[in-house]
Amino acid sequence: MKTLNRHLPQFGSDASIHRLKMLKAVGQALFSTGLQNPEFTAVEGNKAEDYEVRTYHATKWVSTSLSGMHLDEAMKDGFRRLFSYIQGNNQKKVKVEMTAPVTGRVDPGAGPACESQFTVSFFIPVEHQENPPEPSDPQVFVEHREEFTAYVRRYGGFSNENLKREELLKLLESLQRDGVPFVDKPYYTVGYDSPFKLTNRRNEVWVLKKVEQQ
Repeated sequence: MKTLNRHLPQFGSDASIHRLKMLKAVGQALFSTGLQNPEFTAVEGNKAEDYEVRTYHATKWVSTSLSGMHLDEAMKDGFRRLFSYIQGNNQKKVKVEMTAPVTGRVDPGAGPACESQFTVSFFIPVEHQENPPEPSDPQVFVEHREEFTAYVRRYGGFSNENLKREELLKLLESLQRDGVPFVDKPYYTVGYDSPFKLTNRRNEVWVLKKVEQQ
């Protein structure tokens, strides 16, 4: 047994072992009930059946930004950075509870061959909102989100880059149909579930309400 244990590290790199631990922890967290979500107020008077209108309160998020051509790749890379932060890669060396959802802000490039800017974010739990642990990774930062109102389209299943785009277009068509004021970019893709969850999955796309100039 000692000989076997001595050779176990040869079967996987530190990176792969870390990834397995990360997947296990995320799976446990997102299968459990009671994950903290950012608070919002449902806007009264919305009569559309294919989207919601929510006003999210001012809150703090931990975020990281990436440039690239592919949203899904950016989300995976960003998730890894943020997961490291909540596992203790911060100035206080404290573990931070997993929350939901994971948001991806997309600032599209100027053209089809141009890179887009992606910002991946975790909501910071209530107990850390006043004084969030400062990230140790210079690519990770604490984001202060002011109150905002979003039009939200919800859909199920396993999401991917093409499906996110299709759902976004459906939401934009609905907003144009209803003649409501919206900002076409940036927009957000939003996920609530672990990759291990097979049923009753929840995904969303958010488009921000256009703020009237004072």
